[in-house]
Amino acid sequence: MRIVVGDRNLLPHRDLFESLLPPEAEVRWHERFDEAAIIDDLPAADVYVGGKFTAAMASAADRLQLVHVAGAGTDKVAFASLDPRTKVANTFHHADSIAEYVLSTAIMMRRGFLTQDRALRHGVWASSVYDDSLPQPLSMSAAHIGFVGFGHIGSKSWNLLRTLGCTGSAVTGRGTVDAAAAGLSWAGDSDDLSRLMTESDVVVLSAPLTGHTRGMIGPAELAALGPDGVLINVGRGPLVQQQALYDALSHNHIRAAAIDVWYAYPDPDGRGNPADLPFADLPNLLMTPHSSGVTQDTFVGRVRDIADNIRRLERGQTLARTVR
Repeated sequence: MRIVVGDRNLLPHRDLFESLLPPEAEVRWHERFDEAAIIDDLPAADVYVGGKFTAAMASAADRLQLVHVAGAGTDKVAFASLDPRTKVANTFHHADSIAEYVLSTAIMMRRGFLTQDRALRHGVWASSVYDDSLPQPLSMSAAHIGFVGFGHIGSKSWNLLRTLGCTGSAVTGRGTVDAAAAGLSWAGDSDDLSRLMTESDVVVLSAPLTGHTRGMIGPAELAALGPDGVLINVGRGPLVQQQALYDALSHNHIRAAAIDVWYAYPDPDGRGNPADLPFADLPNLLMTPHSSGVTQDTFVGRVRDIADNIRRLERGQTLARTVR
């Protein structure tokens, strides 16, 4: 069995991955996504592991049995070009790490630590202790957290935040969240988005990006969140209208934001602006490079899932987490 790995995130766990595979497995590793080099390895491959699988790769993969994405998203897989017999599977394990990001950024933004850090680097002690014009910041106790999307990420984040005394509510596309069972004040569907934005001190976006959710957070929703509100986006950048987000932050229509997902992504070497607008100039914004779920724990769990599915394939057993 030949396995071609085109995901650099698995390289730190190469020894673990190979130790979990069937004894006869041969693994071809690629340190970066070089389509031509990967295509050279695909004609004899049984399994491809990686987040991107193009039509050209599918044309070269005559005997491929499985495309295993090393994450949750399968939007970069050319499904239409795959042989109908080729299975596609994914894996998760990122929810705990993203929940830590949500918790830490909610505290940082609400307490104003980011602003204080930037001021003190210039010798300014930006605290109400020294500046009467600055209000005393609010703790997370009794803060209301609004979740737009309430799957694994939302529920894991809520389990951490509720320990601080927060209250919460959620809106989802289907509106099927059991508020009482989840310990939320209320839950609804997308028609309740305005209410959620108005009532919330911190809003956490983790909804999927669809035709319905694209641009769902615009000027009206950010105005409803208000000047003390904090926005945290760990879903997809275009859930929020880019100009509206920039305007709300630059004019202090909301207090702050932590944005981990963006409007543009870099070249393979990690270079490139994340948006068309100068978000980097904003003092009330924490910018992170889609890294909220990137931890060792996340990828160790994914390696184990992928290896387990390869063993299942070798034994002729049903695969887990197939999406096709």
